[in-house]
Amino acid sequence: MIIIGIDPGLTCTGWGIVAKSGSRLSHVANGQIRTDAKAGMAERLVELDAGLTDVILHHRPDTGAVEEVFVNVNPQSTLKLGQARGVAMLSLARAGMPVAEYSTKVIKKALVGTGGADKKQIQAMLKVLLPGVKLAGEDASDALAVAITHANMLGSHR
Repeated sequence: MIIIGIDPGLTCTGWGIVAKSGSRLSHVANGQIRTDAKAGMAERLVELDAGLTDVILHHRPDTGAVEEVFVNVNPQSTLKLGQARGVAMLSLARAGMPVAEYSTKVIKKALVGTGGADKKQIQAMLKVLLPGVKLAGEDASDALAVAITHANMLGSHR
C-alpha cells in the first residue's frame, strides 16, 4: 500500500510518501510545493492543487492523510492554512482515495511517544524509521510523519 501524507501550508506544503507491506514501512519520496507569495490567493491555491496533482499522478498513492489545522495567534494565518488544507484534501479525494485527518499531537505521539515532541525529535525518529531518508525540508518531514501515522493507524483498525 502506498500512503501519502500532507502538511498543508499556503507558502509551503510538504508531502511525504511511504510504502507499507505488512508491518514494514519504506520511504518512497518526499518534497515541498512552494507557491508564489506575490500571486493572488486563488492563483496560489491553483498552484498548490497542480503541484499535489502532479505528485499524486506520479506516485499513485492508495490512501492519504492531512494534518489538521491548528489555531494560530493570527486569525488570517489560520484562515490561509485552512484554505491550503482544503485544497490538499480536495486533491486527494478527487484522485479517488480515502482521506484521513490527524492532529499535530496525535502525529507527534505516534512517532515519538509524546504529543509535545519538537521538530528535531520528529526528524530524528524519521531517520530511525526510514533509514537513509533524505528530507527535503521541515514541511516534507512533517508530511512523512503524517504518512507514517496513517500507516500505523491503518494497521490498528484491522
